Parts: sequence; C-alpha cells; structure tokens
Amino acid sequence: MDELIKKINSIYPLKPDSLKLLLGEMHKIALPKNKVLVEAGHIGRSAYFIQKGIARAYCEGRDNQITFWFGLEGDFVFSYNSYINGQPGYESIELLENSTLYEIKDEALQRLFLENIDLANWGRKLAELELIKLEERYISRLFKSASECYAELLKNSPNLIQRIQLGYIASYLGVTQVTLSRIRAEIK
Repeated sequence: MDELIKKINSIYPLKPDSLKLLLGEMHKIALPKNKVLVEAGHIGRSAYFIQKGIARAYCEGRDNQITFWFGLEGDFVFSYNSYINGQPGYESIELLENSTLYEIKDEALQRLFLENIDLANWGRKLAELELIKLEERYISRLFKSASECYAELLKNSPNLIQRIQLGYIASYLGVTQVTLSRIRAEIK
C-alpha cells in the first residue's frame, strides 16, 4: 500500500481526506500470468494500479498481435476509450507475470472526480502525465530507429528486457525477432 500512496502523491499530492476516499474505493487483487484485464471490443469497467507485475497492451494485426505499451510496477492501467467515452476499447491488456494490482471501478472513480475537487485535479494531472508519455513514445517511434528505441528501452527500463518475451519487445519496436537479435548483438 505504501508504494500505491507514494505513486498517487507523486502525480498530485492529495489531502489526507481525499487520499482516504480514493484508497477506500481501491481493492487489492492477485491475478495470474496471461490474465486479460481488458479485451478489445469490450468496455473496460475498471482501472488498475500495478503493485507487482507487468502488463502489455496490444492490438490484433492481420497476422499477429502488435504490442504498443508495457506497464510496470507503479503504472496505472485502463482502456482510455472505455473510460473516457464509455465505448469498447480497441486494445487488449494482458498480464505478463503473476501480478498484484489495486483495482478501482470506473464508476467509483468518476463519482470521486465529480464530488471532490482535489481528486478531480489528481485525475487531470494523471491524464496530463499519461498524455506526455504517449507523445514521447509517438515522437520516438517517428524519429528514432529501432536500434535507438531499443537502447532507450534498455536505459530507461533495464529489467524489462529480462522479464518480457523477446517477441513482445520486437513487436513493440516494430521489427521481427531476427532483427531484434541483430540489434541486441550490435548493442552488446
């Protein structure tokens, strides 16, 4: 719970009463590896905080799954389209390890945002930070080579490489596993 509180307050420091309201709506759950938290084409009804474990978001391509995001300890996980628009998500989100999460129902989160300005500001700040991360990933994918993106991934999340199948990393970088093997050999 300490990690959760630290992460929440790193986004936007909450008053103790507001933090208590938010935590009161969150429930700790343990889920197995390969559990799909959000299924493409369905409306996600919860948001999650990863205490322990890794998740990936992916879309179904013509012949394969295309991974576009990894979530680690300390990350929040939810379908943006489901949460914001109440519509089916375009992505699936799957756990890559046995995981411990804190779950909050979207309905409860929306209610808290409506009733508590402190929590509404926290939610706004979370959305702003997520938008910045998305923009950085997008720009990186446009202007950096797969080798540069892999080197950046190694620098920013070195333990990620040890915990995620290389096929998922190759997909995330937009290359084949053979190309990823060459990139890894060059970097070593």
